[in-house]
Amino acid sequence: MSPTVKASVTAAYGSRAQPALSHIAPVKGTFYYGSCDGIFYAGTRFQPTDGSTEAEQVALQDDGAAMKYFVDRPGAGWSYVASNGFPADPRGCAAITQIPARLAALWNDCRSTAGRQ
Repeated sequence: MSPTVKASVTAAYGSRAQPALSHIAPVKGTFYYGSCDGIFYAGTRFQPTDGSTEAEQVALQDDGAAMKYFVDRPGAGWSYVASNGFPADPRGCAAITQIPARLAALWNDCRSTAGRQ
């Protein structure tokens, strides 16, 4: 998986879903990526990066612990589709209806190192 994918997913969350968050990056070891039936999916948590404002840090403190999920349909680009919330559902990403069950299973329901980038 390329750094471009991580950057595109980050932009889909930071600039589209949460426009106030421009200094963010995926938390190392929490990036899940895969495809089913020609559609790409990703999941990650975000953290503030250098240059983040106090408002960004507070927003990520409140929301950063939750996994965010994304989909990239052909021709549409990455879009934010769901969050696991906090506290997280004990079923992990298996509880996220926008993530195909077989992909969530490959990712070990986003609870271990399987599928992480």
